[in-house]
Amino acid sequence: MTLCTISGRHRALPVDRGYVTGVNRGFKKQPSPRARIIPHGFSLESIPISKDVIGLCIFSAAPFVLVQAFADSEAGKQIFERLKNEKPMLERQRVDVEKERARVRMIFPWYGADRPLWVVGNQTPPWLDGTTYPGDYGFDPLKLGANRDDLERYFELEILHARWAMLGALGAMVPEFLDRFTSIDFPEPRWWNVGAYKLQSNEDLNYFGIEGLRIAGNQGVLVIFLCQILLMFGPEYARSRGREALEPLGIFLPGDKNYPGGWLFDPCQLSKDPQRFEIMKVREMKHGRLAMVVWLVWGVQAACTKQGMFDWIQ
Repeated sequence: MTLCTISGRHRALPVDRGYVTGVNRGFKKQPSPRARIIPHGFSLESIPISKDVIGLCIFSAAPFVLVQAFADSEAGKQIFERLKNEKPMLERQRVDVEKERARVRMIFPWYGADRPLWVVGNQTPPWLDGTTYPGDYGFDPLKLGANRDDLERYFELEILHARWAMLGALGAMVPEFLDRFTSIDFPEPRWWNVGAYKLQSNEDLNYFGIEGLRIAGNQGVLVIFLCQILLMFGPEYARSRGREALEPLGIFLPGDKNYPGGWLFDPCQLSKDPQRFEIMKVREMKHGRLAMVVWLVWGVQAACTKQGMFDWIQ
């Protein structure tokens, strides 16, 4: 690029075959810096971007785009205004329900001072009093939760990883189980080797089984990475906003960030009964912690034996 002055204004003009140097001493043409960076003969047309990749990116970004478009539409604005008028009443109902749940926790055997503990001598830290968090066994030898804000954040991360561990455990077990004990045949059922198999084979992994929506095989890991970012951006953004994230769509969530509730996250109304809701929270935490430990065991087993989780059954 070089500068020229036209009517007192500087304008940038491209120099295709080099750039010009020298001020009041003539001009000296030198090789363009671009020639030292970009290989000879390179062009954007040489990048293989197929229609499948473009279509998959659009498909991955569509949910968030459509939701945002509806929220900005006239119908979405009317729904949001209607929810704003109803929100004071819904908030009062939410507070009443939370008070009833707090009362249940005080008499429930998995909460309070009489709950099971993982400490010797029943000396629990003061920040773990058993009145708020499910699965609170008073165990914090490193005092990670001494700060209230840190404790809330750690609980959020634990419940998030526990849910992912339970979901992933089911996804890892089912293919191996079906391949081992049924007539269904998977090219590679072992969870730890599926990615390597797909990348090393000429087969494509069709998303939702739809032909053409390929996210692996010939398309490679970069497309998978990009699509995961697009697919997870909307849910993670909404989760970071808390229970008010879906209010522009007219959806009121009566719970909190970890237990949002409502017809969207609790369609079976399992949280309607406070006692059942509190015991299910404890069960979720216990099963989630078990799933996280199981993933550690599976990882060690796969690294040491290079076998599937059911291969030991002869």
